[in-house]
Amino acid sequence: MHALFMEGEAHDRVHRICGELGLSPPLLKAFVHLGTTADASVRMGDLAEHWGCDASYVTTLADGLEERGLVERRPHPTDRRVKTIVLTAEGRARRDHALELLSEPPSAFGSLSAAEQRQLRDLLAKLVAADPELALKAESA
Repeated sequence: MHALFMEGEAHDRVHRICGELGLSPPLLKAFVHLGTTADASVRMGDLAEHWGCDASYVTTLADGLEERGLVERRPHPTDRRVKTIVLTAEGRARRDHALELLSEPPSAFGSLSAAEQRQLRDLLAKLVAADPELALKAESA
């Protein structure tokens, strides 16, 4: 499983997508994590907590995305000491494109019949539902 998702075509594909979008892998991860609507802001501290990283790293990611015109920082509506990140209009369009590219199935899936692909989809959905953290994300989506 590790080789299928972390090496070979999958690895090369992520780097190809990063190159096409002009983003490093960490910037891509941050970028696709952000909300899609104009008012879907994310607290920078929440990102640091979610990823288990230092707040300064989130600041570095926000700087990189902001320099590319993909996000803007805004003060929190009720606490001006807190900064949030929100996608710009350009960021929303490019995020949609990034998700399209990331959603393309790897060519190895072509070795499965249509029935096997549906079975794999169903099995993966079952695994997602069994993972408490992923199940919460699926419910809120």
